[in-house]
Amino acid sequence: MSDSGLLQQLSYTKAYRKNRLDAAHWVIVHPETFGELLTYCLTAKDELSYKAAWVLEFVYLEKPELLLPHLNLFFEKLPTITRDQTLRPLAHICELITISYYKKKEEKIGSYFSEAYKKIMVECCFDWLITDKKIACQARAMTALFYLGTEFEWIHSELKQIIEQNIHLGSAGYKARGKNTIKQINTFQKKRRVN
Repeated sequence: MSDSGLLQQLSYTKAYRKNRLDAAHWVIVHPETFGELLTYCLTAKDELSYKAAWVLEFVYLEKPELLLPHLNLFFEKLPTITRDQTLRPLAHICELITISYYKKKEEKIGSYFSEAYKKIMVECCFDWLITDKKIACQARAMTALFYLGTEFEWIHSELKQIIEQNIHLGSAGYKARGKNTIKQINTFQKKRRVN
């Protein structure tokens, strides 16, 4: 049992945005508890895992550099997470990592986002797309895979095929993100052919 105070921060009873944000700000003020938060998120088997994941998402949005030294644990455990409430914020973090790395070309992430982590992310994102995951998780996976596909050429054809197979069955959100992702792939491939 931890005496850091983090468990108290995660003991909110209602998942209001304010409660999650307050807990995230507490972690940012107490960065020494970040490893503990990540451990709860990735290893807890009860509601603590998704409460920690919700807070982790907000912490990452404000202070992404807190996660970077812990990417090894993040990517080691990512394939083992199956609960939708925990996966949704983790998928968002994966999407944000790829945007920072590929689109924004942020140097701080460049030295951390290794080839091995990219491969794990690719596997997880494809798994989320071909299994019965919630749309939020699948939409984040589409975006992450689009950016990963700018480095690994084979990803775009696989991603496009999966989206085209499932788009007619998908929700409005799936259809919107799927159409946008296919459009991005087509635009990228045209530019690549020109160059």
